[in-house]
Amino acid sequence: MIRKIYEAKKKNDKSVTVWGTGNPLREFLYVEDLADAIIFMMENVEAKDIYNNRISHLNIGTGKDISIIDLAKLIASIIDYEGDINCDSSKPDGTPRKLLDVSRINNLGWKYKTELKDGITKTYKWFKENIEIWREN
Repeated sequence: MIRKIYEAKKKNDKSVTVWGTGNPLREFLYVEDLADAIIFMMENVEAKDIYNNRISHLNIGTGKDISIIDLAKLIASIIDYEGDINCDSSKPDGTPRKLLDVSRINNLGWKYKTELKDGITKTYKWFKENIEIWREN
């Protein structure tokens, strides 16, 4: 979506279309927070303690979600794209909501650090710095 909106801005397109109604909710986690959670678990969680409590996994996430349309609008604001965001409801929405229960890992002492807007801003900065390299490959 970052690339799509970035290219629309570069081409001065008047609108960008996202698939579906825009209503489905999704959770996003910044990659550095994922790495932090993995290191936290390696340093603080014993597998035997997890298994002895019949826990098969620990979800890593924010525990917050956002609609696809609101995500597109947030990305557009970060990129400074002023065109319209349209939804193509002839395309599938997918699962209505994908949100993890992160209470187990939060109870162990880990919580994400990067808010969605900050993560998208950092990702967009990286994207702009690397788009030409990425296109060459």
